[in-house]
Amino acid sequence: MMSQGKSAGVRMGDRFTFFNEFLRHPLQIGSIIPSSRFAERRIVEAAGVIFAKSIVELGPGTGGTTRAILRAMAPQAKLLSIEINPRLHDLVRRIKDDRFIAHLGSAESLAEIIAAYGLNSPEVFISGIPFSTMSRHTGSEILATISAQLAPNGRFVAYQASDRVSDLCQPYLGTGRMEVELLNIPPMRVFRWEKADTRTDARAVPDGQQREEESCP
Repeated sequence: MMSQGKSAGVRMGDRFTFFNEFLRHPLQIGSIIPSSRFAERRIVEAAGVIFAKSIVELGPGTGGTTRAILRAMAPQAKLLSIEINPRLHDLVRRIKDDRFIAHLGSAESLAEIIAAYGLNSPEVFISGIPFSTMSRHTGSEILATISAQLAPNGRFVAYQASDRVSDLCQPYLGTGRMEVELLNIPPMRVFRWEKADTRTDARAVPDGQQREEESCP
């Protein structure tokens, strides 16, 4: 049963929980309050959610961005959200939508989690986890996995308070685009990358056939 229209905003109790968890785990959570509805809208538009069949969200927090994604998603699409914080996960898993999967776990196990749910290569990754507070090695490992798992022509969107993710993602997805949402506390940087389709053109003549034709008089 879908419930896209309900609980569109973040309740005050959820905001208090988010702030409390920020104080307890400042390295896990990149902001003192959840993203604004303006930031959520910009994130969803940058990701092209409406066209995706499989979406993975890292760090859903209280679920505001999750609900915005669900409102924009196609009826047959799937959304997998991965949250490392148990208290925030408890908030997110209350969202009732047949298209939604809430998973308690770490982005460091991203490939295993995607495989466990039998999802096809995601066409969109959306990340709110703070790459600025994790080690360079951990951040690079997560981004390498995102790049490997992302479908050809897919999009990766990271909304961050700092620009460190841009440097870390360069070796895997190249130079991305960045916009700033000022109607957010703090102002939010929204980065976007698109994965090039490097697959061989299916219309090309097979090598063996081409060699045979070349050898004919």
